[in-house]
Amino acid sequence: MLYLGFFVSTNNKTILDGSLPSAITKAASALRRDLLVAIPTETVYGLAARASSPVAIRKIFVVKGRPASHPLILHIAKPDDLRKWATDIPSIAQKLVDKFWPGPLTIVVKRSANVCDEITGGRDTVAIRCPDHRIAIELLERLDDAIVAPSANRFGRVSPTTANHVAHDLGQDVDLILDGGACKIGLESTIVDCTTNPPQMLRAGAITAEAIQQFCLTEIDAPSGESRASGMLEKHYAPNCIVELAFSRKDAEARLANLEIDRRIAEIIDFGSDLEKYAHEIYSRLREADKRSVDVVVVVKPPMTGIGIAINERLKKASNSAVVD
Repeated sequence: MLYLGFFVSTNNKTILDGSLPSAITKAASALRRDLLVAIPTETVYGLAARASSPVAIRKIFVVKGRPASHPLILHIAKPDDLRKWATDIPSIAQKLVDKFWPGPLTIVVKRSANVCDEITGGRDTVAIRCPDHRIAIELLERLDDAIVAPSANRFGRVSPTTANHVAHDLGQDVDLILDGGACKIGLESTIVDCTTNPPQMLRAGAITAEAIQQFCLTEIDAPSGESRASGMLEKHYAPNCIVELAFSRKDAEARLANLEIDRRIAEIIDFGSDLEKYAHEIYSRLREADKRSVDVVVVVKPPMTGIGIAINERLKKASNSAVVD
């Protein structure tokens, strides 16, 4: 099949074992030819295009149905590559890089002349991260270029955490998928805008505001202003089913009983206080509910501590109901 001028396989031969050197070679070759490759990271699977190719980057927006004004995150192989893509790097940004890279942290800094407008939506800033995943890093090193890699799904939907999730979502619209197993974390990276004073946390993630504040000895503000980074829109990470949020197991069971009286197919998701399991499995559970045509999922909110803050942020955006904090 042809899509936007590039060939796409129509079967699962597009999924390759990312641990094999030959798969990395094929993926790098595809990226050099301006094709799209889905890759595993420690957070979620990303839909990658070569950062030096505006043509390939524009394909991402078409495939995802993503607004061209919504900026992408640039991924680099090692912290030293930051200065190729950023300029006027503030000391707070360098501290974060030294402490948390490679890892699930994205920083927003002033862009260099190497960054094209397609990546930033025409802004003078760019979001950059260095992923902590062997397959992603090996691919970046083989490519000898940066990539942009938003989540490998349709815009606004539940992020993929396995190669099969990507295949289900994007099908023939992705040229190649590198299978690296289930993502270790399961939630998107923390995003910190280092161009503001004090810095602003634009998206919560596994690296918390508390951890950043303790290390950098500086306050981290809540986001303000326009949507200028991935995940800042009010509605995001949404499955097809309705998501209702409950404050306890008892609350969830009461809601479930009422839904079943209305003859709606419903279920409860509750991982208790196991925040690591919650982050790792919540997207998969929402996808499974859609696969079984569940009407309503009642999710018990996790504690507002550690990565639980990020989980609650994602659930609020995914929810079709009003949330009272």
